[in-house]
Amino acid sequence: MKLNSVITELEFNGQKLRIRYPAVMGILNATPDSFSDGGRHLGTQKAIERIKQMLDEGAQIIDVGGESTRPGSNPVSMDEELKRVLPILEALPKDDFVISVDTTKPEVAEASLKAGAHIVNDVSGGENPDLVDLAEQHGSGYVLMHAKGSPKTMQDSPTYEDVVAEVKAFMDEKTILLAARRLPRFWMDPGIGFGKTLEHNLSLMGNLSAFHDERRGLLLGASRKSWIDRLCGATDPSRRLGGSIAAAVEAARQGVEIIRSHDVGETVQALQAADAIVGSS
Repeated sequence: MKLNSVITELEFNGQKLRIRYPAVMGILNATPDSFSDGGRHLGTQKAIERIKQMLDEGAQIIDVGGESTRPGSNPVSMDEELKRVLPILEALPKDDFVISVDTTKPEVAEASLKAGAHIVNDVSGGENPDLVDLAEQHGSGYVLMHAKGSPKTMQDSPTYEDVVAEVKAFMDEKTILLAARRLPRFWMDPGIGFGKTLEHNLSLMGNLSAFHDERRGLLLGASRKSWIDRLCGATDPSRRLGGSIAAAVEAARQGVEIIRSHDVGETVQALQAADAIVGSS
């Protein structure tokens, strides 16, 4: 694990931007009901202030979302989601850092890409191929997450015969399709907490290296999720920093390129410290 050893330059939407792996993706939930920080960053000014803070703390990518995908959540209308995310995207500089939009709606993805977003973060499992089409048309990056069921029902007794093998098969199948597209880069996310039990989540995080393929990158989003509560008894999401950091360091050790995090400064510090320790051994 070398924090500064892999630097790549990618061209998104005609703009060349550099990413140093492992990169921390800061989460900006422009929602009233997200499981961890719903309502804290509503309004463009509050959102921009939080984004600036995350960038100062070392985030290289900012992921903006206008619809909660927590277990049991209900979808919002396209108009409402656009109202939440577009003013933020339009207010951000487009050439200083990488901007991701977390959405499952093609209309929101298209408007966001036109407003300067560089990556489409699709948590639907690729259910709507229009999202990939839009990413290709705009020359954007694309994140495809494995999910089982919708946010409303995904935690209703999810079952697998072999979760690692099944998620890998999903990634391999989708990689064949995505590698044929003209995308500057695409990443696969195993979907921690999206239709998985605690045991499923731990198996996936313990075997991230099994998902490597030179055609794709890996992204992990385990920050503050309920697997930490079930494992450690931390009901309040804000009390799940330790588990989130452990997952981030282990993900980096296994070669994950992007770590999605609510706690950017602490995650960056943990990765730097872990890198220094490994480098001195």
